[in-house]
Amino acid sequence: MDFGYFAMPLHPPGTDYTRSLHGDLDQIVELDRLGYREAWIGEHFTSEWENIPAPDLFIAAALERTKNIVLATGVSCLPNHNPFVLAHRIAQLDHMARGRFHWGVGSGGFPGDLEVFGYGEGKKDNRIMTRQAVEAVLELWRSPKPGNHNTNYFDYTVPRPEKNIGLRVYLKPYQKPHPPIGVAGVTPKSSTLALAGERGWIPMSINLVPEWVLKTHWVAVQEGAKRAGRRPQRKTWRIAREVFVGTTARAAMNEAKKGVLARDWNQYFYPLLKRDGMLKLCKIDQDMPDRAVTADYMAENVWIVGGPDEVAEKIAKLHAAVGGFGVLLAMAHEWAPAPRWKESFRLLRQVVQPKLAKAGI
Repeated sequence: MDFGYFAMPLHPPGTDYTRSLHGDLDQIVELDRLGYREAWIGEHFTSEWENIPAPDLFIAAALERTKNIVLATGVSCLPNHNPFVLAHRIAQLDHMARGRFHWGVGSGGFPGDLEVFGYGEGKKDNRIMTRQAVEAVLELWRSPKPGNHNTNYFDYTVPRPEKNIGLRVYLKPYQKPHPPIGVAGVTPKSSTLALAGERGWIPMSINLVPEWVLKTHWVAVQEGAKRAGRRPQRKTWRIAREVFVGTTARAAMNEAKKGVLARDWNQYFYPLLKRDGMLKLCKIDQDMPDRAVTADYMAENVWIVGGPDEVAEKIAKLHAAVGGFGVLLAMAHEWAPAPRWKESFRLLRQVVQPKLAKAGI
């Protein structure tokens, strides 16, 4: 098993924007120094909490400050973009990264962003648009056909080549045939993860769901792969989790229940999930009342919190419960206080990971 990072990111409204961007970059630099495998960067326009609207720009800056960590969009929300423009931005970014890049794609889900671009209930279907846009981008990279390409969701024209002036749609990614593509799933037996299995893409499971939901995610991947005659590899599966490693189990749990993890749950995740009727996804018992899905509950039942021994045991238990996966993505939060969070990520990489490797995980 390897370790990575998933940065939505998370900053309370009113946070100094410039400082938050550079602080998030500093986190990626530290993770690269520690030897983390990858970091996925989110895209949101109207969420003050998840405050990066241009992950490609963030990744371009991070590439110049890091050496080994793979950087990825997490995700490019395709309904927000014209696929012709996005195909070129992503291809250029892949060249800038010299292949140290994965392309996460998705349909978006933040309510404000859907409203901005005219998607949602009774409006355009963001999932249909996403599938059409992915195919359009892949076709532009593979063999762009001259002529008008339009659907209910986008419109662009591929011009006929003129060799004498160097006019043609020419840009293809650095990696062949394209960067590894990742998609994230939320709901039980996610159709998005079934698509990942069908297409051979990287499946990712979000941070908020307990083991019973995760098990259905791999079932979806398998079913999609079966349709295409593929054999899915568990090593490609990413599972995201809130993770905090303390010097002792007691100190870690205290930090989780009283620090930034609890703040971000109480002030952001809980109200958002409550608003959208999604708290049921977090429940190990569907008869639980919503009010019981507290930060304490999440720390004790979903998040991975403890000293190095306890965290290694919890990850091993999760690995066994779901049948195995390849990369654990620790969720990004503000590193406050910074020394404790830096130590947490050091312990996860330098103490917990060797324990798991020794156990054959």
